[in-house]
Amino acid sequence: MKILGLPGKITIHDTTVREGFQREERLIPTDAKLWVVQQLVKAGFKRLEVTNFASPSRLPQFADAENLLRLIRTHRSLTLHLDDVEFSAVTINQTAVDRALAAHREGVGPDRILLVISVSDAYQMANTGMGIDAYWKMAENCIQEVKSSGMKVCGVINGIWGCPKTGRTDMQKAVAFARRWLQMGADEIEHADHDGSATPDRIYAYFSTVLDAMPDPEKHVAHFHSTRGWGMANVMAAMQAGITHFESTLGGIGGQPANFVDGIPVAGTGEYYHKDPGLSGLVSTEDLAVMLDEMNIETGLDVDAVISTGGTVERIVGRRLRSECLHSGRIAK
Repeated sequence: MKILGLPGKITIHDTTVREGFQREERLIPTDAKLWVVQQLVKAGFKRLEVTNFASPSRLPQFADAENLLRLIRTHRSLTLHLDDVEFSAVTINQTAVDRALAAHREGVGPDRILLVISVSDAYQMANTGMGIDAYWKMAENCIQEVKSSGMKVCGVINGIWGCPKTGRTDMQKAVAFARRWLQMGADEIEHADHDGSATPDRIYAYFSTVLDAMPDPEKHVAHFHSTRGWGMANVMAAMQAGITHFESTLGGIGGQPANFVDGIPVAGTGEYYHKDPGLSGLVSTEDLAVMLDEMNIETGLDVDAVISTGGTVERIVGRRLRSECLHSGRIAK
């Protein structure tokens, strides 16, 4: 019996190594990133976002992008899983796409890249340094080149429910952007609440509209930040609308890229949008995995291994993180 009209199976895309670590104000060693990837693969994850090809001068956390991907592709404990695990990387502009293509030609590139557009002009400029119209033109050229190389493309839409600079945005504009991504050849769309301004009612309304217009749930990925504590409620609302793919990070880390790394001011994406940027991360992978398990919704994950890995990520970043289940434990069976 389907309770509340929820799906029977959910795919969790873990983005700890990219989205999670981009917020950290000290460099995470490449070997630590590799270790997290290994543990996530062992825990059963099939979709992992692991790096960003942004300029190291802006995001020094990812200066090791090529090296990390090379280690992932060649590490003995991972090579047995490469056929059924998809590794993704953010490519915010043409230069980043070119780096991903070069790595792919060397046999160590990502399986999937992400191009990112916002419905907010102000957020688009802050995030990419380009206006919306110019970005669409660049993205169209990039998609053709990337697809011909054999990599997949995910078109990201952010600012769907609000912009940290200008407030609420037009959800209908985001629906049109989703349709445009698919028409341009994107394999799927990530629908993102990057500033944690979405509420469950607006989540349900948006995804109901999206799935009415573009009904294949495999084409849609939800990305919710829990800046104001609504992340898991938004997951529930999206599942009720029919969404089956969700992104999350261990410990609920992530958010706006750090503008101060290892004691050095860097560009990042400018000044922080929130009073406490440490609270701007995603839905917690541990909490999401435990909740779905308790609801008898299939994820294919070893939940105990997920929690254990989250505990070590706390030690890697050096502070207590925002996973409730990591500290309260699972419900006794």
